[in-house]
Amino acid sequence: MRRTSIIRLAGLTLAAAALAAMTPIAEQRTYTLPPETVTYKESSLPGYQLVQRNCIGCHSAHYVQMQPPTLARPYWENTIKRMKKPFGAQFPDEDIAAMAEYLVTTYGAETKR
Repeated sequence: MRRTSIIRLAGLTLAAAALAAMTPIAEQRTYTLPPETVTYKESSLPGYQLVQRNCIGCHSAHYVQMQPPTLARPYWENTIKRMKKPFGAQFPDEDIAAMAEYLVTTYGAETKR
């Protein structure tokens, strides 16, 4: 290796070390979110508690309330399945029917019981 290359490499190494020393390793930040202002409509349907437990962790209830009230059961079922796969929501497949029942009767096209 030529002497100028060694000097240049040493200079770059020192510059990188100086820059690294000036950069904080891990700046800890705390965020406080505002309180939730939109909630799911209460219901005696079992799906209400499941939706409360499984959906609110990823998105606001406002997301559901923005959907057109004419949406049928297949829309809600497919949306719930999409939240599970590919988006990775963590709830058992057995909960899908009850959650869809709550959503379609509370926010969708089917008449409430």
